[in-house]
This record gives sequence, C-alpha cells and structure tokens, in this order.
Amino acid sequence: MTDWFQAVVLAFIQGLTEFLPISSSAHLLFPTLLLGWDDQGVAFDVAVHFGTLLAVLWYFRADLWRLTGGVGGLLRGQVESGESREILYLAIATVPAVVAGFLLNDAVDKLRSLPVIASSTIVFALVLAWADRRGAISHRTEVPGMIAALFIGLAQALALIPGTSRSGITLSAALFLGMSRQAAARFSFLLSIPVIAGAALLKSLELLESRVSVDWEMLALAAGLSGVVAYLTIAWFIALVNRIGMMPFVLYRLVLGAALVGVMYL
Repeated sequence: MTDWFQAVVLAFIQGLTEFLPISSSAHLLFPTLLLGWDDQGVAFDVAVHFGTLLAVLWYFRADLWRLTGGVGGLLRGQVESGESREILYLAIATVPAVVAGFLLNDAVDKLRSLPVIASSTIVFALVLAWADRRGAISHRTEVPGMIAALFIGLAQALALIPGTSRSGITLSAALFLGMSRQAAARFSFLLSIPVIAGAALLKSLELLESRVSVDWEMLALAAGLSGVVAYLTIAWFIALVNRIGMMPFVLYRLVLGAALVGVMYL
C-alpha cells in the first residue's frame, strides 16, 4: 500500500484525469516512471473508483432522477419519451465495453506498456481534434438513434487500450455523430457511470478474495479527495466546453505523448 503522500497525489491525479479527455492511465504512469512508486494496490483502486463514481452520480443527480421516469416506459417497450430513449441509448452504448472487458481483460493487461500508452495518447489526440471540428458547428442535443448509440459504445470499448481515454474516445464518437460539445460531454459522463461502477465492483470482489489488510483511513482520504476533484473537474468542463472546445486537450495530449516518447529514449 502506498504512503499518505502518494495516496494524496495519486487520488488527485485520478480525480482530475478520469473525466477529462487526456487519459488517466498515461498520467498515473508518470509517478511510477519518474519517482519509482509501486502500484497502489487493489484497495486503493477501489477507493478512487468509488470516489469518482460518487462525484458523477452527485453532479448528475437531477438528470438521473429524471431518467428514472422513463424506466417504466422502457420496460413496456415504449421509447417515445426522451427519458426512455436516453436510457435505451445508454444501455446500448454500455454493452460493447462490458463484452470487450470480459473477453479481453487478460489481453489488455499485456498492453500496459509505455510504447502503447505513448502511441495511443498521440493517435487519439488527433482523432479528438478531427471530431472537434464537427462538434464546433453542431447543435444536436441528443444521440441520433440506436445505431449511433452502438457506435459510441464501440468507441468506448477502445478505451481498454491504455492511453486512449474513455471520455476522450466517447466524446470523439459523439462529436463525429454531430452532437454539440456540451451534449457529447453530458452523454459521455452519464455513460461513465455503469463502466466505473462495474470496475469498482470487480475490483471490490478481487479485494475480498485477496483478503489483504487495508488502511481504512488512507482509503477514505483517497476516495474523498478523488471524488471532490472529479466533481469540480466535471463542473468546470461542462461549464466551459462550448467555449474552449477540445483543442487545449488535444495539444496537451500531443505534448504528453511526446514526453512519454522522450522518456522511452532517456
């Protein structure tokens, strides 16, 4: 288990990068590469995932409450209301990542290398830049259909590749479909809820099976800090995304990718 200082730094990084299109896996690699920090452990992963999950649930609590009104219609096969359609689209978009995660989990672990993360950080920065040009002129406020939802879901499955950024690739897919930046960000963040919840559940089961001792005070700190930082990040991004666009994040990813390439040859 990490010490308190490492816990604070890593929880802050996780909260800040989980929802921005800049890849949390790339950023969490830096403490290991530059400072020689060990892996934070399963218990820590559970804590920070739980923190970021609470953040997105709390930020979108009004939307989630409104969406519950569409559950009944969806169960009856009626998708005329906006709420029922959105629940259906979120469900469709969630399936590919779940299936890919189940089938490719072991293969993905083998991709956690510096060359893969550096390459995907740069490649998907260019994809985001291309998509943002379309989102800048679009005013579509919802997913344009079930096929579109599946397309976003298939894109989300690519986030299993380290360095891709789950939010970055789902934002790119939504922007390609003609959604506005703000609508794309909202759908991307709502779509993160089942993915983060599933990851937290799987890691919790892994933790229970390992039966390792944990520092509950440190984990509470990590969960709380990652949650607060994630909430502020979501609020900031949603408020400013139409104004700032994706180019600052594209440029940042390119610089980050170049830095990672530099690290490989040092």
